[in-house]
Amino acid sequence: MKYKRILLKLSGEALSGASGHGISPEIIGTFSREIKALHEQGVEVAVVIGGGNIHRGVAGATKGMDRTTSDHMGMLATIINSLAMQDNLERIGVKTRVMSAIEMHEVAEPYIRRRAMRHLEKKRVVIFAGGTGNPYFTTDTAAALRANEIDADILLKATKVDGVYDKDPMENGDAIKYDKLSYIDVLNKEIKVMDSAAISLCMDNKIDIIVFNVFAEGNIQKVIAGEKIGTIVTKN
Repeated sequence: MKYKRILLKLSGEALSGASGHGISPEIIGTFSREIKALHEQGVEVAVVIGGGNIHRGVAGATKGMDRTTSDHMGMLATIINSLAMQDNLERIGVKTRVMSAIEMHEVAEPYIRRRAMRHLEKKRVVIFAGGTGNPYFTTDTAAALRANEIDADILLKATKVDGVYDKDPMENGDAIKYDKLSYIDVLNKEIKVMDSAAISLCMDNKIDIIVFNVFAEGNIQKVIAGEKIGTIVTKN
């Protein structure tokens, strides 16, 4: 394996399937099996899951809801998704810990960096829930922050397309795919990979980002093995 410790960023929408909301048992089961396969190969896996399948903060704010309240609701949605993923992983024999930036001792451990590192060293999958614990920050930023804190070798951004394009490939047949991008290009050209705070965090700390299609079977394995899958965002 090229990468020994990874952070996998899954969107909440990825868990919902065709319905666009809620959690699809089939999809979360597929993701759990993919994570288990990595775990069995000795890869230390941390996961951040969004909450868009349950609640999207910005959408709530635009409808008159206070942004801070809306974002807090979104953070709670990520905890729901994280608990669902933990349950799926543990039912297939993978020891998992959910660590939340928002303290709720009855359902998750509070996020403590040293404890998270210890869980990974003990070969437990760690799911970081609750975003950063602060409003106005996305789960992309939370993923970049946690990837830096745990010294991850790579940040994997799981999507439904096979990389980053100059325009939406679902709507434009002539969209051009990028095999490689620099952090500066992403920021200057406002290419929609992750939000600017997440990109800046990875740029400052030299953590590469790979954007790939998580729905293509075996793609996570290929990325970890070092195959050229998707788009890599790196220094040069």
